[in-house]
Amino acid sequence: MGRAWRIEYAGACYHVINRGNYRQNLFTGKGAAEAFIRVVGEAATRYHWRVHAYVVMNNHFHLAVELTEPNLSVGMKWLQGTWIRRYNKLRGWIGRPFQGRYKALLLEPGPALGQVCHYIHLNPVRARLVQPEQALDYPWSSLPVWTSKERPAWLEGSVVLGSAGGWADTKAGWKQYRTYLEFLATDAGKKKELVAERMSRGWCVGSREFKKEMREAVAQRGADLERERFAGLGPEEVAAERAAGWEEQLLALARAAKISLETLPAQKSHPDKALLAAALKQSTSVSNDWLGRRLAMGAPASASQFARRWQLTAVGRKATEQLLSRVKT
Repeated sequence: MGRAWRIEYAGACYHVINRGNYRQNLFTGKGAAEAFIRVVGEAATRYHWRVHAYVVMNNHFHLAVELTEPNLSVGMKWLQGTWIRRYNKLRGWIGRPFQGRYKALLLEPGPALGQVCHYIHLNPVRARLVQPEQALDYPWSSLPVWTSKERPAWLEGSVVLGSAGGWADTKAGWKQYRTYLEFLATDAGKKKELVAERMSRGWCVGSREFKKEMREAVAQRGADLERERFAGLGPEEVAAERAAGWEEQLLALARAAKISLETLPAQKSHPDKALLAAALKQSTSVSNDWLGRRLAMGAPASASQFARRWQLTAVGRKATEQLLSRVKT
């Protein structure tokens, strides 16, 4: 199977991640982390990236990158390839230090991008390498660089500060930001919002509307996002992602058919329910269990039977075809 196409366009933002092969430590040797950060800077300069945050851990790295032109794939190929050549030459190794192709989650600009930046800065705290109040002491992160005289031009701080409290890009502003990170790391509610699964799994981080827009963009290009979309997700997360897609299609079908989902009749086999169920089954991979629960059609077998009976009638088939012709699938 070929690789899934990555969504790339000017202004696109990503959470980029990769790990050492077999989770081996890559960045614990002398100068390894510094060398990788230098290559990140070279790539950002070469490909005109805006880097909003980064961290290099013992066996993996995280980057929050914004493109000024659609070049993530070529840029990451250069970045990883250049570092691997230097790494292997220094150690006399042959092979691939990374576990495979990097992962890049598409980020919605604004709060989603900002949250991922905070998540990246707090990686050393979650790994218990430093305490929350000592996050600034971890050297292989963008966090201690913000107020440095040697802060590079490719490191962009406006999103980080803006999403944390709208502070100015000054020493005082960054001091406020470090206090904010400490709060995120210690407050139970905020820690829950920054769970690793949501920030580093799947294919996209952002609002439901943003995900829908990106899925439509991919569909228009004729690309298959399925593998990318569900990569790394557990069974419950895959089910939730699929259900979100079914719900979107149900709402679109109901609008087109002028059916109120809030006032559906109680009758399990009502024509309105049968029409929506049949149209959903033809346009999505919806499960009978979900249909039975969402449309109050009873047991999964009942929902399937009512939709099938509807389709066996000439009136039902015609109504379903007409409805689907009015809704983009």
